[in-house]
Amino acid sequence: MVHITADAEKFINDLLVKNQKTGYGIKIYLAGIACSGPQFGMSFQEGIGEGDIVDDSASGFKIYYDKDTQEALEGCVVEFIDDPNFGTGLTIRDPNFSGCSSCGGGCK
Repeated sequence: MVHITADAEKFINDLLVKNQKTGYGIKIYLAGIACSGPQFGMSFQEGIGEGDIVDDSASGFKIYYDKDTQEALEGCVVEFIDDPNFGTGLTIRDPNFSGCSSCGGGCK
């Protein structure tokens, strides 16, 4: 299960309202694996799709993902960032991933 910080929940709820997506949830999908670990994407989703797992632990919306994404999300944290260098938005951080040897860390 993925953990979503309170700031990220607020940001997502605000996005849903701003984009007139009341009643929608967020689909998190595995976009690939890179040296920095799993790469994820997110989109709005209305209702459960075929093969989706539903996570209703967030306040105000549901989170949808498939089995492969569920495994990659284990222990990850969805965080809100507001950084002058990287912009404003959401990031998914895996605190257990240590990087690859080509980046100076040992592969997990």
